[in-house]
Amino acid sequence: MEPNKKVERLINLRKEALKGGSEARIEKQHKKGKLTARERVDLLLDKGTFEEIDKFVTHRSTAFGLDQQHILGDGVVTGFGKINGKPVYVFSQDFTVFGGSLSETYAEKMCKIMDLAMKNGIPVIGLNDSGGARIQEGVASLGGYAEVFWRNTMASGVVPQISAVMGPCAGGAVYSPALTDFVFMVENTSYMFVTGPNVVKTVTHEEVTSEELGGALTHNSKSGVAHFLMPNDAVCIQNIRKLMTYIPQNCEEKVPDIEPKAPNKVKAAALDEIVPLNPNKPYDIKDVINGVVDEDSFFEVHKEYAENIVVGFARLGGKSVGIVANQPLSLAGVLGIRSSLKGARFVRFCDAFNIPLVVFVDVPGFLPGTDQEWGGIIKHGAKLLYAFCEATVPKMTVITRKAYGGAYDVMNSKHIRADYNVAWPTAEIAVMGTKGAVEIIFRKEIADAKDPVAKQKELEEQYAEEFAHPYKAAARGYIDDVILPHETREKLIHALEFSQHKVDSVPKKKHDNLPL
Repeated sequence: MEPNKKVERLINLRKEALKGGSEARIEKQHKKGKLTARERVDLLLDKGTFEEIDKFVTHRSTAFGLDQQHILGDGVVTGFGKINGKPVYVFSQDFTVFGGSLSETYAEKMCKIMDLAMKNGIPVIGLNDSGGARIQEGVASLGGYAEVFWRNTMASGVVPQISAVMGPCAGGAVYSPALTDFVFMVENTSYMFVTGPNVVKTVTHEEVTSEELGGALTHNSKSGVAHFLMPNDAVCIQNIRKLMTYIPQNCEEKVPDIEPKAPNKVKAAALDEIVPLNPNKPYDIKDVINGVVDEDSFFEVHKEYAENIVVGFARLGGKSVGIVANQPLSLAGVLGIRSSLKGARFVRFCDAFNIPLVVFVDVPGFLPGTDQEWGGIIKHGAKLLYAFCEATVPKMTVITRKAYGGAYDVMNSKHIRADYNVAWPTAEIAVMGTKGAVEIIFRKEIADAKDPVAKQKELEEQYAEEFAHPYKAAARGYIDDVILPHETREKLIHALEFSQHKVDSVPKKKHDNLPL
């Protein structure tokens, strides 16, 4: 039988598309400890589910010799597949092709994926490895980036958007990940910055390395731009797959329930003794979380940033929930600028995608100091308050110990439409701590006393008896119950069951004016 040249041509073009920039460049990618764009897609998606789109697309530029360099796919692999049986759209930037730089057609490929995702209500995952705009294309590449940014913005709150920065991400390339819901970064191989070390040196005369300026650790611990710090490409991709199990396909759906799994017996049994009798002694709020939620289900977000607040996903009786918790081990669990921003961002994501919120409260107030006040703690703290206020998903609060001052209000109090609020017997709900309150209220009595120290101690005991407990709040209905710590899981599961069909609303408006 005579060979079909048209079929042969297709087969050859398919083979060519798989080569990327060249074997030499692929080898160079591997030597850096990085996977190729296609290897990343293969690892991310369920085996045999990937359907590629636009593999034959090439750029249209003729300037600076580009008319002699046409590579199929033009530097980005796009398509759709499944993760744990659920559909996702994906794009994977190929650093072996023109350094992963974005051209007009490259942007069009990404935009097509994002448009389809919004139409079909399916998440978008972007694997980023790009040197930024393709300089040879000038304003066309800049326009391409703006088209991507616009779609990132339109898709926000409609479908989940996940970004993995797995190589360089510079200039305009950083803004697309920044507009998405979660950003993963890989140690030693990825970085993000608007302007690189050379420009920084020229303009500000600062000497700084790429890693120091915009490496994975920098953005996870200092800037908060990234949410997850990963040791390599493979672990990063496995954790993206894990994250997808906690979130729905779109804003209209909820996360399917899975089989409940009882918490670790040792951790659950320790709950009744976990809060120290000394109110100034710290404990690890993660031990509380792990003693309440389904075993091994807590998936922490923003772990390295603002450690005085803990956020992440978990399962409670098989249901996906968002956890927000003050961390007494770090700055006594106070709310500061960074922790407020971290908490607000996470709360708003959960609200956008129908994920109930469970809040563990042990907060002595807001962090004092000039750095905080001049840095805008008032408006940044207001963001966390705003996020809880506007959230319409089921909202539950457990006060484990301190709930002082305005921070009590902010941390999902009953007054801002929380659905189920309980306190442990160790809870202290008051304007401020005993010592500070006594020093203000009884300043004159203490000063006039024959033994000021003894008088202060006496008055502190009186104040504690009056206010350092949850029963004043319970008497007014500001908390729904006072419970024993080991009862927490059962109580929350019941409350969640009865609020899962909750309907709440916000006033009709064009959009809100969050205090940015």
